[in-house]
Parts: sequence; C-alpha cells; structure tokens
Amino acid sequence: MTDVLRRGRGSLAFSFLVQGVAFALLVTRIPAIQDRYGVSDALLPAFLAAVPILAGVGSVTTERLVKRVRPSRLLRWSQPVVLLALLGVGAGERMVELGVALAAFGLAVGVLDASMNMLGVSLQRSYGRSIMLSFHAAYSLGGIVGASLAWVGAHWHLALWVSYLPVVLMLLPAVLVGSRWYVDDGGGAAGEAAKTAGEGQVLVFKWLLPLCLVMTVAYIGDSTVSNWSAKYLQDVLGSSEQMATVPYNVYMITTLLGRTIGDLGVRRFGAVAVVRAGALVAAGGFAVVAAAPGAWAGMLGFTLLGLGLCVLVPQTFAAAGRLFPGASDAAVARLNVFNYVGFLIGSPLVGALGDLWSYRGAMLVPMVLVLVTLVYARSFAAQPDRYGGGHERPRTADVGRGSNGL
Repeated sequence: MTDVLRRGRGSLAFSFLVQGVAFALLVTRIPAIQDRYGVSDALLPAFLAAVPILAGVGSVTTERLVKRVRPSRLLRWSQPVVLLALLGVGAGERMVELGVALAAFGLAVGVLDASMNMLGVSLQRSYGRSIMLSFHAAYSLGGIVGASLAWVGAHWHLALWVSYLPVVLMLLPAVLVGSRWYVDDGGGAAGEAAKTAGEGQVLVFKWLLPLCLVMTVAYIGDSTVSNWSAKYLQDVLGSSEQMATVPYNVYMITTLLGRTIGDLGVRRFGAVAVVRAGALVAAGGFAVVAAAPGAWAGMLGFTLLGLGLCVLVPQTFAAAGRLFPGASDAAVARLNVFNYVGFLIGSPLVGALGDLWSYRGAMLVPMVLVLVTLVYARSFAAQPDRYGGGHERPRTADVGRGSNGL
C-alpha cells in the first residue's frame, strides 16, 4: 500500500472527525441558538428542517459538479464554509443573519457529506478491503468531542461565539493543510480492475433504490435516538433529568466502538452478514426500548441501537460504489440525499405517533422499518452479480436505458 493512499486515508479520516465536531456543536446548542435569536417554538422546526433540505440540494448539486470538478477540491473548500457558517450562527444577532448562516451551513454540508463519502468509496476500492467504517468511526469520535465541547460551553454559560471561535480557529487551518493529501482515485490493482469493469457505466436510479431505502431507514433510526431518547427516558420510563441525558452519549460511544471494529467484521464475514446482524441488533434495541420496564432497561436498548445502526450507513455508501464502479461518485451523491430524507422523516414520525398513540408504540415503527433492511441485504454483496429482490444485474451497455433520475 503506497504512502499516498495512507496519507489520503489519514487526511480523509480527519475530515470526517472535523465534520462530526462541527455538526455536534450545532445540534447540541440548539436551545442556546433559540434563546440568542428569539426563535419561537413554532418557528424552530422550520429552521431545523431547512438545514437537511438545503443539504439535499447541496448533495444533488455535487452529483453534477463532480463531472467537472474533482471531489477532493469540493471537499477542500466546502469544509471551511461549514466551519465559518457555524461561527456565523454563533456570532449573528438578527434572525435574518441566523437564516443566512444556516443556509450556508446546510448547502455546504450537502457538498461536504457527498464528497467525503465519494473519496471514502474510491479509497476503499483502491485498498481492496473494507475501510469505510473507519471513516465513520472518526465522525462518531468527532461527534463525542463536539458534544463534550458544547457541554463545557453550556456549563460555563459561554456565549455561542466564544464557544465556537477557538474551535474554528484551530480546525480551519488544520483542514486546509490536511486537504493537500486527499486522494481522488488512488489506483491500485483492485481499484483499477473495478473501475475498468464499470467503464462507461451510467447511474440508473431504480437499481440504487434498495440502498436508498436502507439509508432512509438508518437515519430514521438515528434521528429517533438523537431527538427522542432523553424525552423517552424521562417521560415514559421515569428517569431523572440528569440520567435522561445519558442515552445519547451511550449511543454515540457504542456507535464509535461498533464502527471501529466493523471493518474487521466485514473482512471476516462479508458485508451482507454484517448488515444483517446490524439490522437484527438494531431491531432488538428498539424492541427493548419499547418494552423496557425502567430506565436501565431503556439504556440497554439504546446501547443495542448504537451497535446495530452504526454499520448500516457506511456499508450502504460502500455498496453503492460496488454497484456502480464506473459511476460511483454519482451513486454516492444520489444516495446521500436519502440521509437527509430519513432525518426529516424520523423525528416528526415518532413525535406524531407518540401523540396519537403512545411513545412505546412509536418505537415499534422504526423497529419494523429497520427489519426491511434484511430484504435488501444481498445488495451489499462484495460482488453484486444479482441485485436485491432477485433481479439480474443490467449489462453496462443497457444500464442507461429508461433512467429519468430522481
């Protein structure tokens, strides 16, 4: 393995970590942002929904931009925009300034997420073995660091810009320097063979659809934990307010652990087995949460959720790259949109079901949705000769027929 690929892997992992820090610093300080700008409870959902919607726009735009601009260049300049937009959120005073900063953050995040995962897929192809989970492990580590920094800011009652400025000043030059070693297509025997096999391939959305469904389901599960775990533990299971903050931290830690060792599991047992196991563990986690008699049992359920859900998203991106080796950048960008679709659906879905039915019953819905992953597990095969649902893989010459995109 060449030094070029090793440096590329290290610099990309750092980019994932920085993104985890930035996103956690934003979402964990939402109450402080709301207070700073006087955003009402009625208006807050509109602001929060705007970020993933604009991120989806950014991801779709990236699919078109990579035809002319290398993903490494898009990542190199979108990550500084994300960091500066985060600082803008903390430094503004008027609601219009918040709107502009969040819009810039959302659009740049869409470009950033898509280009990061494009580079991850191409590096994995060049390595010839599973490394995708390690990048997302770095993101989870960044999320833990960002949440911890947010806790420090809240504990000491620091102004938002005071909390954000040192982080941005430290990370901004670091990502600009690290971007020198991004690798768009590292080559290597495995990478070149896969690329040659798919040469001339065009993305057909219907073949990507099973993976889009799995991506949506994974983020419905993730957003359920991030938005409802504290409320569920306190209001349904009767925990203290302090203990109610623990499940999400436990979820993030188990996500980090699962992704750290996940690549070894993929190499040993294959992606299909790992995805099936992850779906079953995640469904079991939701079942434990729904049936939990008390707070500690609920904590066990959220722990299982972290271990189960953590493998789905990285393996879905990797599977898209294998499915369309000649159009992996377009496949990753298109698939990334469903990250935000799941995020938009998950929290309102659980909230509405909780109000209409019960929060215990609401937890059973993402449980059933996660089990849908089992139906499409064959789409994650290392050599996808057959697509999920038993359909034969289309020939390269026919792959563009009948495709109208999204």
